[in-house]
Amino acid sequence: MNIVYFVGAGPGDPELITLKGDCLLREADLVVYAGSLVNEEILGRVKEGCALYDSAEMDLQEICAKMIEYAGDGKKVVRLHSGDPSIYGALREQMELLEAAGISYRMVPGVSSFAAAAAAVGKEYTLPEISQTIILTRLAGRTPVPQKQALGSLAGHGASMAIFLSIAMIDKVVDELREGYSDNTPVAVVYKASWPQEMVIEGTIADIAEKVKAANLKLSALILVGPFLGDPISRSKLYDASFTHGCREGKD
Repeated sequence: MNIVYFVGAGPGDPELITLKGDCLLREADLVVYAGSLVNEEILGRVKEGCALYDSAEMDLQEICAKMIEYAGDGKKVVRLHSGDPSIYGALREQMELLEAAGISYRMVPGVSSFAAAAAAVGKEYTLPEISQTIILTRLAGRTPVPQKQALGSLAGHGASMAIFLSIAMIDKVVDELREGYSDNTPVAVVYKASWPQEMVIEGTIADIAEKVKAANLKLSALILVGPFLGDPISRSKLYDASFTHGCREGKD
């Protein structure tokens, strides 16, 4: 069976691709990769003779035509996306064209940049009594957002939030966040999480826009928002000595 593998390359650090993804990459006859979003060090692992195409220079028809050509000839094809392919990966339209051509596909998950960003700031998104919900979203721009999922509406939940693809519109991000968060809510902007160029800018809703502008950040940055970035005193029950669960009896 001819299969195209959609592989998550991870957030940038070449060691954060999964073992399965790395194995498929090393065996591939064709790799179509996501331009500047994928660390070139990862591409150095492909075998001699593997064809490499940068999808940043191609449209949908060109990308899929190349994958269909190689898969139709019985070659191993890897479509290499940054982070995890299922998050802002524009997969559905690629899958539809593969299906129409009779080509099967499989998805290989990867480490998302929202996980790498949390690692960069050394914080946990889910804290007891602080937040048990993570919202992954973006500000509406050239890609529209359903009205009920507008950033201002989501801010009303007060949950932990990771905002993708919106750093160039930081003033509007802040305006919408104010519909649900107070001005002293902590914010962290993580530029190129897990890359050698990684940078973290910390602030609050009141001052993060000016800090981002001063750093001249316009691409490749995630905006993290929520009380989880502060110094909460609540703790999980999981490892509390007095807490009983299926694997351990609590102590008085």
